Amino acid sequence: MSRRIVFIGAAGEMCKLAIERFAKAKGDWELVLCDIRPELLTNLVTTLPKGLATTKRLDLYDKENLQAVVKGADLVVLGAGPYIRTSAPVIEACIEAKVPYLDFDDDVESTEHALSLHEKANAAGIPIYVGCGASPGMANVMVVDAANELDTVENIDCCWIVGDERPGIGRAVLEHFLHITAGDCLTWENGTRVNHETFVETGSAPMGGGLGEILMYETAHPEPVTLPRKYPNAKRIRCLGGLNPPPFNGIGRGVGLAVQNGEMTTKEGIDFLENLLNNKLGSVKGWKAAIKGLAGQIKRKEASALEVAEFLAKSAIGQTYDYKGGLLARVYGTKNGQPAIATRRTVKAGEGTYLMRDMASITGTACAAFMVLALDQKGQRAGAFAPEDWAIPNEFYAALERVGTPSSEIVESV
Repeated sequence: MSRRIVFIGAAGEMCKLAIERFAKAKGDWELVLCDIRPELLTNLVTTLPKGLATTKRLDLYDKENLQAVVKGADLVVLGAGPYIRTSAPVIEACIEAKVPYLDFDDDVESTEHALSLHEKANAAGIPIYVGCGASPGMANVMVVDAANELDTVENIDCCWIVGDERPGIGRAVLEHFLHITAGDCLTWENGTRVNHETFVETGSAPMGGGLGEILMYETAHPEPVTLPRKYPNAKRIRCLGGLNPPPFNGIGRGVGLAVQNGEMTTKEGIDFLENLLNNKLGSVKGWKAAIKGLAGQIKRKEASALEVAEFLAKSAIGQTYDYKGGLLARVYGTKNGQPAIATRRTVKAGEGTYLMRDMASITGTACAAFMVLALDQKGQRAGAFAPEDWAIPNEFYAALERVGTPSSEIVESV
């Protein structure tokens, strides 16, 4: 008998990639692709093996229809964001229907809410797998891989860079970006949970994908919230991230602060960024915030005035930059009684690559690999889990290959 897998928010770019890549894994599947606009899925279905997938219109806030869709599924995958609004109703429906759940949530608040449902999921006899994308997700597995090389763990850096993806960036992604560029940032410092301001503290790491040593910002991401459960004796765990080229970070910070301070609404902020990414002028209010953010970036020497001027000039005539991005996990600790550092990072990025062609590609591919593992291990656990709780690194890397990733692109030690 075929196994039924339900995707919710299937028309999102990252979720579509997850569907395409999962279809490469061998198995007898029945894929139900749900979205509030199912017409956007027509082209995707034609690229999949005949009879593999069907589409269905679903408003995930329609409780009755949601329950009918998830009932009896072998796995429900939530790809609709932002997760701070979407995950709670879907997880609730899955617990009620006693159906396994998986997402690639990258918001702290919804991640914590999901993990707080551990006892309810355990009582229902199902797993809730959260954060099964790139960062969090593959990044967490890379941390475990690096930490396994050491005898003790003291500090952990989870690092991500997203390259120039103009114009193909969805509004949910832009909303998440504004959410992590201004406001509170839960992190782990001096062995305890603390609150920082996001996008203020900086750090650097030798990123792969052609980037080299690059400056990044501490971001409000779930990794520093979930990883202390596995490494409670660590002194510091933080997530560093950013966009390439660097002026994107100044623009994001400026607009994020304007939204936080009530100078712009969230919708106005997203509208401005969307217009900017599509080579449209954007609002005066948005440019005022963006220029303020870029000026602060120059003042703090996080980017040069020449670099910013070149970026603005190229953007004005519609030029983009070659895609450079990646993930890196760096763990400080001891080995054989001596200080030691273990690092794992993605290898290649950009045009012609499979895993790190863009953020949708690595998130979708990683999600497909987590799905393979979840289905392989069906019935083995119940409760709510972050990636580091259940995904063994070598098994995850093997699952990446099962969904089409060349082994030469997956991970390297530095």
